[in-house]
Amino acid sequence: MSEIQLHYVENVISRKKGGVRQHLTFFIVVENLSYHKQVDIHWAGEDGVWHDLPARFHSALEPNKEFWQAHIQFQLKPAQSLPGNITFSLRYRAEEVEYWDNNHGRNYRSQADSGIRVPGRQPVQVVNFSAALPESRKYMPVTVAVEQPLAAEKVTVHWTTDNWRHTHQTACHFKRAYWDKEFHSNARNPNQYGTQIWKGWLKTADAFRVQYSVSVESRGRTFWDNNFGNNYAARRKPLKILILNLHCYQEADQDAKFSTIAKAIDELDVDVACFQEVAELWNDGRGDWPSNSARIIGSRLKKPYHLYSDWSHLGFNKYREGVAILSRFPLLHPESRYISESEDPYNIHARKVVMAEVEAPHIGRLNIFSAHLSWWEDGFQNQFERLREWAAGKRTGQVTGTLLCGDFNIAAGSQGYRHVIGSGEYEDQFLAANAHGEPSKICRVNDPHWSHYLADDYRIDYIFMHKDSGLSVTSGRVLFTPEDYGHVSDHCGYLMTFEPK
Repeated sequence: MSEIQLHYVENVISRKKGGVRQHLTFFIVVENLSYHKQVDIHWAGEDGVWHDLPARFHSALEPNKEFWQAHIQFQLKPAQSLPGNITFSLRYRAEEVEYWDNNHGRNYRSQADSGIRVPGRQPVQVVNFSAALPESRKYMPVTVAVEQPLAAEKVTVHWTTDNWRHTHQTACHFKRAYWDKEFHSNARNPNQYGTQIWKGWLKTADAFRVQYSVSVESRGRTFWDNNFGNNYAARRKPLKILILNLHCYQEADQDAKFSTIAKAIDELDVDVACFQEVAELWNDGRGDWPSNSARIIGSRLKKPYHLYSDWSHLGFNKYREGVAILSRFPLLHPESRYISESEDPYNIHARKVVMAEVEAPHIGRLNIFSAHLSWWEDGFQNQFERLREWAAGKRTGQVTGTLLCGDFNIAAGSQGYRHVIGSGEYEDQFLAANAHGEPSKICRVNDPHWSHYLADDYRIDYIFMHKDSGLSVTSGRVLFTPEDYGHVSDHCGYLMTFEPK
């Protein structure tokens, strides 16, 4: 393909309540030539004035392609006409090089209120699709543009919610009043470009993801749109888990840093945060809940979160120091217990872990532990074994996954790290997300190459997930660095996203 190509353009005048509006939508395919890129639509209406409309990333299209989309609308006013018929071309800038799709020097044209125009490369094409499946939606629309000369007899969506282990078929229907029903538009179906619009609804219920392709049957032949061999996919919001050691009130500008952490949780839409070195004033051992650092962060979030926190020992001779789970979802059956031999609050190696069950929508029930263990030479091995046995006792047929989160005080690749992953029971999720998706190979300690991935890895904070969990990690990101919100602790934070397998 060329570096940039028009997928389709939509030009509709809506006459719904609130006035007359013209909607222009451009859908574009680009080669992924650079992380930093710019895609624009260079266009003019009937007034002949040229404008540049920026496009935004829509979704990835393997291999090495992306969908981009631009949308703009205009309202008819006494002092402002609608653009009407438009002329346009596409511009793509990457690595200081400029690429164009200008219809071989003739520019593209789209008539006012004409509906959708497809450049003619495919006789059948899914349009107006989204990569996101809204949380509350039980049905998903699929809209298909079909060339009228094809004389379509049957349009079918072939789809699955379990990675094609089971398949479903849903018929699409041709409605001549499609544009009027959707937009109160005068666009015709089929339109002047010979494009028919068919539509179907998939009963997705509570499925996390839907994958689909579309077939058109005509005169004994079948035509397909399977998204260039990749199928289309829509999914719910993935589960986002943040881990961060809060450094027990030892930061300069501590209050401002609590606000920074809350800001990151809001902006990044974090679902669950596991904190270590959560502190509140000692107060002769009675504690002081208003000063609890996890509570303060939670109080500054835009939406209320559920919090469960407990303390282990005296920290820095001034604080009750412990761990916490902050969750968008209710924390079911929360529990805390010492995993160290010592339960002496004046012993820094007295270590308590908190856990709770979380019912993540469209994913399932998860056992999440927030832990802060001692160093290897100070009892890590025995502490981890107690934690592992505790987690094993919590696994039931209703539990989708088990995640051990937090500060384990073991360097990646160290003896303690090998102890955790050596049996193959738990896998390092940040490594799995950032090493080409090969956790089973990399985390196998007898693999002569696995240590190569950890040679420059100084992490001591992890999410270890049980190998039998029904989740897979899809991304792992380092937070609270000079490039990402700034330092808020003597530790970095790690944000990881998960989806069902």
